Amino acid sequence: MGQKSSIEKLNHYLRGEIAAVETYRMALDKLDKASTARSELESCLRSHQARVILLQDAIVVAGGTPAESSGPWGVFAKAVEGGARILGDKLAVSALEEGEDHGLKDYKADLDESDDDLDADSRSLVANRLVPEQQRTHDRMSWLKKRLSA
Repeated sequence: MGQKSSIEKLNHYLRGEIAAVETYRMALDKLDKASTARSELESCLRSHQARVILLQDAIVVAGGTPAESSGPWGVFAKAVEGGARILGDKLAVSALEEGEDHGLKDYKADLDESDDDLDADSRSLVANRLVPEQQRTHDRMSWLKKRLSA
């Protein structure tokens, strides 16, 4: 496990967080201005924006260069944008919740691995800052999905 592998893993997370920011922005752009889901989506957007900054800072401190785009994660953002435009709030929230679920599993899987690519500082960042926030945004979207389905 070296600094390079930690930087690569942190950039992987960063691309996911950039995609989440893009996805929430697109969903909010397409959401009805009077939608009751708007405040929840805005809160989750702010959380993902804060995580982008945390990850960028950690990558720079570790001697790396932060990713500037979502890369392949951007495909998910485009799918949510199309869903929000065509099928409305329920589908958009469902897709956002699915993305939150994927992100949570991604973070937790890396923490559970015994042979991981994260140094101690990176592991601490993921365990103590990123996972709790990811859990919070996941729970908000799960709650909103249930509320909209009721």
